[in-house]
Amino acid sequence: MMAKHFVLVAGNISSGKTSLTECLGRHLGWATAYESVADNPYLADFYADMQAWAFHLQIFFLGHRAEQHMAIAGTPPSAIIDRSIYEDAEIFARAALNLGTISERDYQTYRQVFNLVVGSLPHPDLLIYLRAPVEVLLERIRARGRDMEKGITAEYLKLLESYYQEWLAGFDLCPVLSIRTDDLDFVHKPQHLEIVIERIQDKLLGREEIEFPTD
Repeated sequence: MMAKHFVLVAGNISSGKTSLTECLGRHLGWATAYESVADNPYLADFYADMQAWAFHLQIFFLGHRAEQHMAIAGTPPSAIIDRSIYEDAEIFARAALNLGTISERDYQTYRQVFNLVVGSLPHPDLLIYLRAPVEVLLERIRARGRDMEKGITAEYLKLLESYYQEWLAGFDLCPVLSIRTDDLDFVHKPQHLEIVIERIQDKLLGREEIEFPTD
């Protein structure tokens, strides 16, 4: 994989995006970038009062991810990003509108700005979509024990999943590699990571996909 590649990792909460990004970056020598959490100036306010801060949070993520997308797409080595800028609008802003934490007026304003921003971004070479059953996602969320994720429900994860399916059905900016992660452990089992890397290579080269072994 000597050519320059720009890859995005997408997927529901706790589907394995960060772990896969770290493993691929380390194993392949790719540049990596991650979602802004620790240095996010709006996150704590958002979880304290979602209706007051949802719009501000979406705008922050839009600017952060656009800057990140452009910077890492322009690096000489291949690069991979944990979560795509597209998910902010297609998944999380839509969920905020559905749940009433963002108004229709603010949502339309956000979409207008989002469309202008993403229209100037370079397209990725591959989008890796990680998926797992909702009950598995909930188990992982509980196991990692983040305070900000304590309120996440199965209903919310199902809502996000429905938006992922709708979004990917019409996504045409680059090829999509869909990987189910509940039977994979690419952190502790090198053979599983090798399988994922082979799938990525095949997809980048336009080869026909093969099924994942489950044992």
